[in-house]
Amino acid sequence: MNLTWLNLTFLDSNSPTMEQLIFFHDHTLIILMMITMIIAYNMMFLFLNKYINMKIMNNHSLELIWTILPIIMLIFIAFPSLQILYMMEEKKNPLISIKTMGHQWYWSYEYTDFKDIKFDSYLLNSNQLRLLEVDNRLILPFKIQIRNLISASDVIHAWTIPTLGIKTDAIPGRMNQLNIYMNKPGLYFGQCSEICGMNHSFMPILLESISIKMFISWIKNY
Repeated sequence: MNLTWLNLTFLDSNSPTMEQLIFFHDHTLIILMMITMIIAYNMMFLFLNKYINMKIMNNHSLELIWTILPIIMLIFIAFPSLQILYMMEEKKNPLISIKTMGHQWYWSYEYTDFKDIKFDSYLLNSNQLRLLEVDNRLILPFKIQIRNLISASDVIHAWTIPTLGIKTDAIPGRMNQLNIYMNKPGLYFGQCSEICGMNHSFMPILLESISIKMFISWIKNY
């Protein structure tokens, strides 16, 4: 029996970005657990405490502590978050550029560094990989810096691959970009994560990661 839905953790990361996102999630979760434990302890102390002191109207030391402590916690959360945001920004001199267009309800890919390499990617009816398999996969090499330029021709879509830590909106009339870097070969699945219409759930993303030698051979034989 498949118990994937009982998994409380993320899927295995396949990119440096996803590794940092998982670290940030765990880091923030520890801070939240500490805050929850402190609040729970204080609530139990107040419920069980039978003493009432009506003369204490203020406590400057306590007010200073509960003002500065949240600021320190926010700093510990903000710095890792900013580091990940800067890491996800544009990288200089990508080796390969891909142009992705969202349509109702399929994706189009164009290898802008090569001539006449563009195709549409439609949902493929398959009993093994339901709503995930496509007729034309996006083929890219791993351990190579890749730039993906994303837009849409009709409505807003979202190009998302969870195991790579990638999610970018495809907006008509606007070109967004994201960086792709994969640690190892394999198949990476995703779907449009923006409600784009009636067949929103039928435009999957399937990225196949291969070695650079196999990628060059695929380009030559396309």
